[in-house]
Amino acid sequence: MFVDMAQRELIAAIDLLAAGDWRTAHDIVQKDDSTLGAWLHGIVHTLEGDDDNARYWYRQAGRTFRGRTAVEEEIAAARQAASVG
Repeated sequence: MFVDMAQRELIAAIDLLAAGDWRTAHDIVQKDDSTLGAWLHGIVHTLEGDDDNARYWYRQAGRTFRGRTAVEEEIAAARQAASVG
């Protein structure tokens, strides 16, 4: 599978989110305009506790906002999507 630089950065952002480092992940995802980037941006704001902003980014990604209780599942699903895409 070919992975370009943007994809590598998003995968790094997923690793950062899994580690709880949403601030550094935010620096990465705010520069990306892909659907995956928007989803990750939503996860960032979920971890930050900014649900209104998280909902906005989930809408941009075409995904349903599930809240903080589902964030680990969301990170796992995003990792799966990044490995397929």
